Amino acid sequence: MDERFMKRRLIWSVLVLVPLLMLQSCGFFGSKKDGGKGGDAASGGKGGKSRKGDVGIYNGEVVADARKGWKQPTPYGMVLIPSGSFLMGQADEDVATAQVNFNKRVTISQFFMDDTEITNHEYRQFVNRILEDSVSILGEEYIMTKLYPDTTVWKKDFTYHNGDPMTEYYYSSPAFDRYPVVGVSWEAAREFSRWRTSLLNEYRKGENQAAMPRFDLPTESQWEWAARGGKSGAKYPWGNPYVANGKGCMLANFKPQRGNYDADGYAYTAPANAYNPNDYGLYNMAGNVAEWCKDAWADNSVVVTWDLNSDNINDDEPRKVIRGGSWKDVAYFLETGTRSWEYKDARRSYIGFRCAMQHIGMSSGREFR
Repeated sequence: MDERFMKRRLIWSVLVLVPLLMLQSCGFFGSKKDGGKGGDAASGGKGGKSRKGDVGIYNGEVVADARKGWKQPTPYGMVLIPSGSFLMGQADEDVATAQVNFNKRVTISQFFMDDTEITNHEYRQFVNRILEDSVSILGEEYIMTKLYPDTTVWKKDFTYHNGDPMTEYYYSSPAFDRYPVVGVSWEAAREFSRWRTSLLNEYRKGENQAAMPRFDLPTESQWEWAARGGKSGAKYPWGNPYVANGKGCMLANFKPQRGNYDADGYAYTAPANAYNPNDYGLYNMAGNVAEWCKDAWADNSVVVTWDLNSDNINDDEPRKVIRGGSWKDVAYFLETGTRSWEYKDARRSYIGFRCAMQHIGMSSGREFR
């Protein structure tokens, strides 16, 4: 046989076998030792299927296997954000010289996130149900003053501004059903999240299904990782460095020019699914409405928090993080690394929220050894 042909075959064999060996070392394939595909299922080894199933204790031994039937479905209206690490913080010059956007590499476990901000019609389901079921517990005054959106924010937030049409129609009219809810405090947003969790898990309990993790506001690090959409060093969710595409169309709802709020197509808020989503399928992670995060505000929180699933939970701090900028902000606040805050009981015409849910189990779908 030709010597050159033999050499080519040898090289080809090496190129095929080396990646397979590397995959096996990372645990992509099972082994008899760990009870993978080659394991002895009849023996009831932990890696294989036990004949006893999840019986628990049998013949004086613990033979509990994995319980059957668990699968975490993607909640309605959410997308799965993959795990990964990124350089958290400002991706461009800190024009405000606030020095609160220091860069730090952070790792985030995968989680689910609402693909849009919570809309008026979605939030209305919460308010209506609470009014029906919980008036005797919470009291109508608490519901209407703390949980019901403050529709007067369109007048109160801006001096010498005619916000009467928005005050009257924004939350109540079907014309704005798909627009993001505003006038909701951080506390009300978390109450919505708790109600949403209870609603889902009460249904699952009735179907004899395992409880799902809680809905909650995203942590600041989760929010920034999701907003970047896999573009780790990018200035905006869509990349760098401009706020308009090649045709001159604005890529988000914000204040493009002094006194010109309408250049992006909307004078106030836009529908929650307006503009193109980022690469994770999330809409309006820049502009439209700024979004509440779970974290308490601290100037140095990026520096002092841990670098794995970092958060800054402090019940004694009334200031809470908001991210993403809004329809009334300049482009600086649209940057994925820009940080800001508001008091937790504040209700504004430019702050809304979306929920997150932790994905439990293996983050990558594969096992490493």
